[in-house]
Order: sequence, then C-alpha cells, then structure tokens
Amino acid sequence: MMENASYFHPQLLVLSFGDVSSMRYLYGVLALLCYILIIFNNGVIIITVAMHKTLQEPMYIFISALSINSIYGSSAFYPGFIRNLFLDVYTISYSACILQIFCIYVYVNFEMAALTVMAFDRYVCICNPLRYHIIMSTSMVYKLLAAACCYSVVIQFIHTMITISLPLCGKVLMKIYCDNWSVVRLSCIDITFNNIFGLIVTFCKEVTMLCLILFSYISILRVCSKSSQAIFSKAGNTCSPQLITTLNFVIDILFEVLFYRYFSSSVPYEVRTFMSVYGLVVPFVFNPLIYGLKMTKMRIKIFKLFQRNRINNGQ
Repeated sequence: MMENASYFHPQLLVLSFGDVSSMRYLYGVLALLCYILIIFNNGVIIITVAMHKTLQEPMYIFISALSINSIYGSSAFYPGFIRNLFLDVYTISYSACILQIFCIYVYVNFEMAALTVMAFDRYVCICNPLRYHIIMSTSMVYKLLAAACCYSVVIQFIHTMITISLPLCGKVLMKIYCDNWSVVRLSCIDITFNNIFGLIVTFCKEVTMLCLILFSYISILRVCSKSSQAIFSKAGNTCSPQLITTLNFVIDILFEVLFYRYFSSSVPYEVRTFMSVYGLVVPFVFNPLIYGLKMTKMRIKIFKLFQRNRINNGQ
C-alpha cells in the first residue's frame, strides 16, 4: 500500500527557472517583445500571401502554413513563460504541462513534415517541370498539408498517452517549459522502454524525413548543375531558405533528444537553459525573415503591402 501511495500525478510541477528574481521583469519584457515580433512577422507573411493571387502557388502556400504553425507553436510557450516571469510563479499544473507538451510536439512534427513536403515540391518543380502543375495542384497541396497535420496529431497523441500512463514520484522539471522527457524522467518506474521507444521513433521520423529532404535537394543540384548559371542561381535562391530552415531545425531536434538524455547533468545551468529555448526562439523569429527577405518575389510583395498601407494612412 505504501509503495502504491507514492505513485501520483502531482497537481503542480516546478519549472527550472533558477534564480531569475532580480531580472525577471527584463526577461519578461524581452519575451513579450519577442512574442509580438513572432506574431507580426508571421502575420505579415500570411496576409501577404492571402492578398496576392500571384503568390497562390504551392511554395508560398507551404510558407504560409509554416507561419501559421509558428504562431501556434510560439503560443504554446510564450504566454505561459511571460506569465511566470511577471507573476514570479514558476509552477505549472500537471494537466497544463501535458497540454503544453502536446501542442509543442505537434508543432515540431508538423514543421518537419511540412519542410519535407516543401522539398518534394521544389524537386518536382525543378526536376519535372512539365508535370509540376499536374502533380502539385492546389487540391494536392492542401491534401498534403492536411496529411501532415493528421500525422503530427496522431504521432503525438500516442506519445502523450504513453507519458500520462506513467506514475510520477517527482515534480521538478529540468526545463523552463514542459517537454516529454522532463516529465518521463520523474516516473517512479523503470523508463527504459520509454527512452528506447522515444529515441527510435524520433530518429526514424527525423532521419527518414531528412534523407527525403537531402535526396530532393541533391537531385535539384544535379539537374541545375547541367543548366545555365542563371537557372542554377535562381534555384539556389529559391531552395536555400528552405534548406537553411531545415538544417537548423533538424540539428536542434537531434541535439535536444541526445543532450537532455545523456549530457545535461555535466553542463552548466545557463547553457542548458539557452539550449532549451533556442528551438523556441530562433526559428520562430528568424524563419519569417529568411523567407520574407531571401525570396525575391515574397520580399517585393511585402514591401508593396507596406507602401500601400503608408499611402492609405497618408491620405
């Protein structure tokens, strides 16, 4: 009876904020500004694509989907993080923690799936241009995005069900937000299965998709290398933002998976904290800038949108 009594799901879990009392308002303001910047940048891309018919192409629809996903993913982290800093409360309810885990991992799964589909889109466009509009029709684009969304939700639902089935004997998480491994490691029972299952599923997902992405871009480079310099430059301008985003995203995921399982105890708290929020700050803030400024057509439309608003306000 005593052994069973020690198994519980604590009502509150403690987040590892460390000693931030003296700087919490500064961190809170910076996080709020960062969140506003994320909403603004991604919102501009979504509105720009929606308002211009010339951008109603698969590539820009996918970019809009990534922007919507960024707003969704950042909203799973920033509001709670900002609240904790301003109210000086560094706890989260168990149910809210599980919900945050689910939302953040759905964001991660969809992001990777969407980047894979985008690589396929570029592969078809450049390597099989005559059939591009047949293969990548508007209906097919939305079907692929719907499939990516369903895949993300189903995969994470399975992970979440496994996590909530674990009895917990601890309540102090190793991060400033909830992630799956931080909760699993609080379990009272042996978590070898969860560890192996998580590693296998993560590597199968990420490595498989990364291989598909690399295959697409290698095929693109092979085709473009046989073409003129102008075509090669245009393909590079189109594909480089996606490739930069993909590599940054995959490296962060694989680092997170390995680092927090095997090396976190030997690394200073400040470094652990920085790495834990890197994937929830850098991609959210810089991806819209990469797509908006690097891609010429998108950049021109965004500038026109702001010029139009400036003229209207001037009148």
